[in-house]
Amino acid sequence: MRLQAVLWYRISMVEVSVSFRVDFSPKCAVGPGKIALLENIGSTGSLSEAARRLKMSYRRAWLLLEDLNTSFQQPVAQMSVGGRGGGGASLTAFGMDLVTAYRSLEAHIRKRAQTAFPPTALPAAEDAYRDKAHSRGTVAPKRRINRPTASASRPRTKR
Repeated sequence: MRLQAVLWYRISMVEVSVSFRVDFSPKCAVGPGKIALLENIGSTGSLSEAARRLKMSYRRAWLLLEDLNTSFQQPVAQMSVGGRGGGGASLTAFGMDLVTAYRSLEAHIRKRAQTAFPPTALPAAEDAYRDKAHSRGTVAPKRRINRPTASASRPRTKR
């Protein structure tokens, strides 16, 4: 009987998605975006192509890579200047090790997350949420964050 319950739990369990960031120091962090950038640089050999694949601007990709290269004691990637054959980018051995370590930790965390929560921790169907809101005659309001404007924070002066 217990085996059947465990099998039911495994079959009905929704695949849990895990997203995390590793902070090496207050100014040095690696998360899914930087790792994806490094993986794409490794597969394409080009920072601009990696940026296109990730739908980010070249400037954003360059800033992320520059941040990574200066955050650690050794660079994660090397850039070559364009010219006749064109420029390029390649991961250093350290960069490849960083990606491998991150993906390994991610797999471990994802595996642990699958069993860390009780079988009752299943998300509600979106239809149920929408139907529930409409049956009460209300639709869930959009979240709004009120931020002070620059003019509101300045004291008023008489003219």
